Amino acid sequence: MYATFIFPRLMDWLLRGERFQTERRQLLASAQGVVLEIGFGTGLNLPHYPPTVTALHTVEPATLLPDRVARRVANAPFPVHVRQQSAEILPYAGGMFDCAVSTFTLCTIPDPCAALREVRRVLKPEGRFLFLEHGRSDDLSIARWQDRLNPLQRVVACGCNLNRRIDQLVVQAGLRLEHLDRYALPGVPRIGGEMYRGSACANGPA
Repeated sequence: MYATFIFPRLMDWLLRGERFQTERRQLLASAQGVVLEIGFGTGLNLPHYPPTVTALHTVEPATLLPDRVARRVANAPFPVHVRQQSAEILPYAGGMFDCAVSTFTLCTIPDPCAALREVRRVLKPEGRFLFLEHGRSDDLSIARWQDRLNPLQRVVACGCNLNRRIDQLVVQAGLRLEHLDRYALPGVPRIGGEMYRGSACANGPA
């Protein structure tokens, strides 16, 4: 009941706040071509994709507010192909996508490195991965609290982790980090508001 009805509505309400929408717009401004989005959630990124996007393929393992998602997909100005699928094994041919996107997703995927290796596989050689995630703080005192609270966070937030080093996960998966912004999201407690926003190239180290 909680995971299916209560938590998705809570997250949809929270993550569609204006501050989060501003973050999404800034990240997605450079998206183009055929795009893959992992962790589609309730489709909150859809209004912020620019006209340069020609099609969107999405994967999401959970069924989250299906009526709301259907309305948002119907309003998109480009084709949207939705799959109920985990990101660790993607059902796409290698080199299919111009761009891949992850927003507030890598905190929850059980094996984020496997998912990111799959992202690298399905991107074109010149393709780019755009990410907006919360994660481990560079402040040691904050990071210690993240470690302490993480077991509770995983239960309350349906598998979300507070303390993942997102930049390290990206590099470990073989993507080449191109740009990274690290900052604290205003108005959000730092244990959950330590942000990683950036881009990586598919043609990273072999």
